[in-house]
Amino acid sequence: MNQAILLLIPFASPFIAAIAASFLPTKARNAAASLASATSLIGVIALLCLYPVIASGEVARFGVEWLPTLDIAFRLRLDGFAWLFALIVQAIGALVVLYARYYMSPEDPVPRFFSFLMAFMGAMTGVVMSGDMIQMVLFWELTSFFSFLLIGYWNHSESAQNGARMALTVTALGGLCLLAGVVVLGRIAGSFDLDVVLASRDVIKNSPLYLPALCLILMGALTKSAQFPFHFWLPRAMAAPTPVSAYLHSATMVKAGVFLLVRFWPVLAGTPEWGYIVGGAGMFTLLFGAWTAVFQNDLKGLLAYSTISHLGLITLLLGMGTPLALVAAIFHIVNHATFKASLFMAAGVIDHETGTRDLRKLSGLRKTMPYTAALAIVAAAAMAGVPLLNGFLSKEMFLAEALQAPEGRDFSLMVPVLATLASALSVLYSVRFIHQVFFGPPATDLPKSPHEPPRWMRFPIELLVLICVVVGTIPALTIAPVLGFAVKSVLGDATPYYSLSIWHGFNLPLLMSFIALIGGTTAYVLFGKRINRADKAWIVGRFSGARAFDRAMRWMNISAEWMVLQLGSKKQQWRIRVLVIAAILAGLVAAGFGGLGMKEAGIAIQRPGISFTLIWIVASVCALAAAWQAKYHRLAAVILMAGCGVVSALTFVWFSAPDLAVTQILVEIVTGVLLLLGLRWLPKRSVAMAPSKTDFASRRRRAMDLTIATLAGLGMATMAFAVMTRPGGSHLSNFLLEESYPRGGGRNVVNVLLVDFRAFDTLGEITVLGIVGLTIWALLRRFRPAEESRGITEQRRVQDRHDKLHEQRQSGDTLHETMLIPSVVMKWTFPFIILLALHLFLRGHDLPGGGFAAGVAMSVAFILQYMAEGARWVEERLRIRPLYWIGGGLLITTLTGMASWLFNYPFLTTYFQYGSLPWVEKVPLATAVIFDLGVALLVVGATVLMLTAIAHQSLRTAREIEPVEAPEEGV
Repeated sequence: MNQAILLLIPFASPFIAAIAASFLPTKARNAAASLASATSLIGVIALLCLYPVIASGEVARFGVEWLPTLDIAFRLRLDGFAWLFALIVQAIGALVVLYARYYMSPEDPVPRFFSFLMAFMGAMTGVVMSGDMIQMVLFWELTSFFSFLLIGYWNHSESAQNGARMALTVTALGGLCLLAGVVVLGRIAGSFDLDVVLASRDVIKNSPLYLPALCLILMGALTKSAQFPFHFWLPRAMAAPTPVSAYLHSATMVKAGVFLLVRFWPVLAGTPEWGYIVGGAGMFTLLFGAWTAVFQNDLKGLLAYSTISHLGLITLLLGMGTPLALVAAIFHIVNHATFKASLFMAAGVIDHETGTRDLRKLSGLRKTMPYTAALAIVAAAAMAGVPLLNGFLSKEMFLAEALQAPEGRDFSLMVPVLATLASALSVLYSVRFIHQVFFGPPATDLPKSPHEPPRWMRFPIELLVLICVVVGTIPALTIAPVLGFAVKSVLGDATPYYSLSIWHGFNLPLLMSFIALIGGTTAYVLFGKRINRADKAWIVGRFSGARAFDRAMRWMNISAEWMVLQLGSKKQQWRIRVLVIAAILAGLVAAGFGGLGMKEAGIAIQRPGISFTLIWIVASVCALAAAWQAKYHRLAAVILMAGCGVVSALTFVWFSAPDLAVTQILVEIVTGVLLLLGLRWLPKRSVAMAPSKTDFASRRRRAMDLTIATLAGLGMATMAFAVMTRPGGSHLSNFLLEESYPRGGGRNVVNVLLVDFRAFDTLGEITVLGIVGLTIWALLRRFRPAEESRGITEQRRVQDRHDKLHEQRQSGDTLHETMLIPSVVMKWTFPFIILLALHLFLRGHDLPGGGFAAGVAMSVAFILQYMAEGARWVEERLRIRPLYWIGGGLLITTLTGMASWLFNYPFLTTYFQYGSLPWVEKVPLATAVIFDLGVALLVVGATVLMLTAIAHQSLRTAREIEPVEAPEEGV
């Protein structure tokens, strides 16, 4: 199979499955689980198919250019280390899916859970396989977002909501630091391509920007991997369902941080700054996490703090900066994923079958759950570093590297001692976990009667524990080849010799391991009862990072409320005033420093012609009159504003821009009608409500607003004049005029600019337009007009009163007669306007027109029908469905851009060819026309959606409000 397809399968299939699962019925647990399982297994199979390529030392790559001039591209890169990590993500994901099928309740919306889980898997795979640093940061932040959804899945739980919010806040802020760090690193290396960056070791380390880049990248890595002092979010995340905890703690999310440290180890490690920051954070986290885990009374809490400790161990190894320490770190990443996933699943089984996770209530479960007990004991022993299990091998390598700590570095002599102490604490909390849960007398006050879980719910634990045993006993035949090419892909020719034998003779690391095993077990025998009685960790329990975070967030909220109280206002006028003043000041500063370019360009201000002057005098009069009438005569103000719009269109014609003139006229029609429809529901204003002439506060406010409006208007006029009188021979103008046809296949430069040269901008703009339409629709669904705006208008009352005075007439006849001719004309114009829209669309690539103008024109056709007969009449005859138009338009434009990837061209690259259609002359068959079709559909959908949202107000409120009669006296 094609290498590119094999790379895309594990990357893209989780996202496709996430979308598909979101459409499944709420109770479709089996279908959602089957879909997620198949997706994970397909990803594993695709990665296994790539094994020969990776084992040969090659790097599998796939890339699609996005913005080549800015070195931004979609790149997938899979070397040995990324392959191993991606396999862990996909394989453990498949086991978690199987486990979750039996763990999740049928009453839960399980398809939504699997949708989030698949999206999370895809985001983590994207981090691992990214060959572009900006792309990596994008998926990095997606892991934070989807973990937020997963942790807060049980949204009825306050602890889940708080844990999700805390995790998102900490990791997303770290992601912003990472973004800044990779931007600096990309600037140093001259590229965001990971291959180029990893080949720029000397350039990066010798750069004066090395330290800022290092600190920012480490901030992202340490927050994601819950290293001190950012550790506090991980224990709060245990409020998530246990399958999420098993996946998040073992193979994803927290492992993303150490993955990043390993990925950039070749170019950032080996300096004193790296050693002090990474090694110091790792050592403190290793000890703090292990010590705190000893005193946890919640099963998942104990495992959460043990995860923090083991992540600290990996971070400490990476901070040592030696190749053998890197080997040990990668090895422990794999081992920790297996035994920690199995332990979390076992904890979930215990909670699922007993109804509690409290270590003080659990006891003697080896008698009622013997299989689960055996599996959990082996996994906990691997976590403790018991010989003949995988955890022992990597922990012994860690102790060996601790003995080799670089001489001369501060506290280097303490590293072996502290490493042994941390290992002893690991043994202590592992022994407590085993003894407290599975030994002792059977518990009598459990919420449920304990029993073994379903067979297939236990299968993932059995498989993972088997891996722990097999790797621990025959590492040379199992993990050694995979670990070998993973290490080789990071270190290259600097890969040291190492041995994965289970026996290296009696040496100091082995002695340290036995000291830890004996010391941890003895400590539990001596202090176990006191530890079980403790409510919090000794010494460090009084300090809480979560409490400090909550206080910081509360202080930020109070500060924000104070700032809003001091600087804000409930009146929209005041806010607009501040925004406009800020814009004026920004324009003045820009003009002061850079000028408007008139003098440098040699522009001589020319006297405009008499005709041009007259039409702008008309526009000025209309603008001033609209401002004067806006408060109490809104209809007049809208009509006067339309006059300004017409003059703007004439100005475009004057400056030989017919395309803009057509668009301006059409937009004026649509906005004018929508404004008129909206004015119907605004509260009435009358001159009697005006402030008195002695109200000096109001007069002062009006004078200030007039001054601000005048300055803003003069500023915009000056800017527009400077732009429009600039010479036409600028480099950009010439480029667009010369390349419009050769590169875009069209002679209408404006349209080619919108759908080809700047198509990405257009895609963003129509997306915003669609969001605006949806927002207006959503707001107006719950909108209720003011009391005085309800009922039938005064004009309708007069007409109905006239009908009631004549016996031969019925109510509504006068209205029907008044609108008869206009309604017939408006209905008859419908097909002709549709033809006009089609004409504008087809000619838009070479002549004035295009998708936007066609969409607005078609919107006018629908608007006229609503005006002629009303919303109910139109919707009984036309099924418009504007939401489908918006979705279809976005889908067409996006797919058009993505289609260029199939031919190895950047996103939204245009292909054009002219052809002939029946009864039509030669027409452009450019792919940009398909993009333009999506623009037209979205414009129609968004405009009609806003129209129907306003029109439906009359369906809800167009009724007489009967006056309430006062009760007679004495009743």
